[in-house]
Amino acid sequence: MQIETYKLKGWEDKETGLLIAENEDWILVKHIPIDYQIDGYKLYAKQFVKKRKPHKDQELIKRVLELKQIAITPPTSFAFTAIAELLKWSETTYGFFEFQEKKQSELFYGKLHHLHENTFMIDQVLADGTLEKAYAYDFSLSKIRSINFESDYFESLRLLMYDVNNE
Repeated sequence: MQIETYKLKGWEDKETGLLIAENEDWILVKHIPIDYQIDGYKLYAKQFVKKRKPHKDQELIKRVLELKQIAITPPTSFAFTAIAELLKWSETTYGFFEFQEKKQSELFYGKLHHLHENTFMIDQVLADGTLEKAYAYDFSLSKIRSINFESDYFESLRLLMYDVNNE
């Protein structure tokens, strides 16, 4: 069990996670936003990881996670692929995707509206679970620093989205 801290280019705060798997382009972790709390998964694009090191409290965090019997496994059907395919996998698996770009404080939730080479547009999932069709911004695949799923907020939006669409 490996607990790591990541410093990403353009982000002010460090990120912490329980390392699950990695390939040449991505690092998959169970996200640890604070102390011993696990809150979903995060995929970090290695091209934006400026610094990576074991967390200073790694042994204590490892002990708590072992006591909690936290599994070190990727989500069902997860596989490392190209970034567009990862977004599509999240949308197929969960109904939408979440990602972050340059600003650490900005998270985007959406469904793929269209994809053209390196740019894409989303139907944005809003905080009340409704969709804003064709959100008026073209995102760049090459600027995505993280793709996130299964966090408490993510799951809450998913429940709202399905509830709104079933009314």
